Amino acid sequence: MVIGVLRIFFRLPETHSLKEKRWQLKSLTARIRSRFNVSIGEIDMQDKWQLAVLGVAHLSNDRAHSNQVLDQVLNFAENDRRMELTDSQMEFL
Repeated sequence: MVIGVLRIFFRLPETHSLKEKRWQLKSLTARIRSRFNVSIGEIDMQDKWQLAVLGVAHLSNDRAHSNQVLDQVLNFAENDRRMELTDSQMEFL
């Protein structure tokens, strides 16, 4: 069993409130969850309205498959024009 974990760091330059940030993150996480069948949620920077950290987890029996899915999630998140992806970290357990 392989657990792939991805941390995605964002800057939200057009966001002016926590409410707006949560709305944008909720939209992105719902699209990622439904498209890639992964677990995803905000894991840090909850009180900062222009910064966000999302955690993504994928469970598989093959590391290559988990890596492929997490790469696709990262590419999908990077293409969201409302947020600027500043960093990412991927690891496998």
